[in-house]
Amino acid sequence: MKIPTPSRKSTTALRTAWLTLGLVGPLACTSAEEELERYQQEEAQVDTHLTTFDTLDFDVFTHQDWDRLQHSHAQDIIVHWPDGHQTQGIDVHIADLKAMFVYAPDTRIEVHPIRMGSGEWTSVVGIMEGTFTQPMPLPDGSSIPPTGKSFKLIMNTVSRWKDGVMAEEYLFWDNQSYMQQIGLAQ
Repeated sequence: MKIPTPSRKSTTALRTAWLTLGLVGPLACTSAEEELERYQQEEAQVDTHLTTFDTLDFDVFTHQDWDRLQHSHAQDIIVHWPDGHQTQGIDVHIADLKAMFVYAPDTRIEVHPIRMGSGEWTSVVGIMEGTFTQPMPLPDGSSIPPTGKSFKLIMNTVSRWKDGVMAEEYLFWDNQSYMQQIGLAQ
């Protein structure tokens, strides 16, 4: 038995009515092939961003290869840190990252157990590890002596991408747990 195919005119009228009533969004007016193509392009873009992010953490961050940070970060990147401060600009971001390695030179991220994205956004969970083996400089010029204690933190980075690089980055980890692990809090 052959199933009748609605005419183009009746299909367009029905889609227009649904749009007018707010029952569907504008994407419903495209063909299934166009929607599939758009979805596949978005998935490919997200996969590219996630691959770039893997390289960022596993190679650039872990090996402190700061000259390569421009391959994943915009020059005017906005970064939101777990302690609530926000920075703008790749040079400021690099300075903040370098500071993490002063007192824990073996800091590294070697695994991303969760990676996902949609459109211009990605979210990646990583495990950041290291050991507090060098003095930790303080803003007043003094320092905290190393405790020799290791840390292992679950962290999350939520990123907004534009033109193939991160334009904005939100960093999340538990600072209280971090301080406890390195022996600076109870």
